[in-house]
Amino acid sequence: MNQRLFIALLPPDTIQDEVRQIQYDLRDRYNTQATLKSPPHITLIPPFELSSDRLEPLQIELEKFAKTRSPFTINLSGFAAFPPRVIYLNVLPNPILQNLYVDIAATLANNLDIHYPHASRPFVPHMTVGFRDLTPENFELAWAEFRDHQINFDFEAIELTLLEHDEKKWNVLSKFTLQSLEGSL
Repeated sequence: MNQRLFIALLPPDTIQDEVRQIQYDLRDRYNTQATLKSPPHITLIPPFELSSDRLEPLQIELEKFAKTRSPFTINLSGFAAFPPRVIYLNVLPNPILQNLYVDIAATLANNLDIHYPHASRPFVPHMTVGFRDLTPENFELAWAEFRDHQINFDFEAIELTLLEHDEKKWNVLSKFTLQSLEGSL
């Protein structure tokens, strides 16, 4: 049996709560609730299918990988969009985050033969607040409102999170602490 999984960075609960309030506001005023099916997060490896017998090797690999990385700071600043359906909190450019993405994708491809569709797309780290079910008309209304909102969050990325889909929503399956004693990349 296959499982749908993805790998992400989750902010602390306090920031998740504030982001969730923005998502509730968008749901109530612009009829978009797809983002409520997962905890607020920054996607590292987008959803992919994996047979159940390959889950344990994936978790072992992620545990090993996390031990080679140090915690690092992520800065969220303002809103941005992928028209005509996605509004998100912007993640400020961060070479550590970029390297983490490149290295984890290469590790999964090389060590576990895990590849995901659209791997050739550029990595644009973000925290989605409205997407898929946001109509183009409601996108325009919401984007006109949110584009100039000032919002800033800083948090320490301390773990990789593996999420699993249960046919209704995404749930945290495993967490892997970033714990290298070496300096960050």
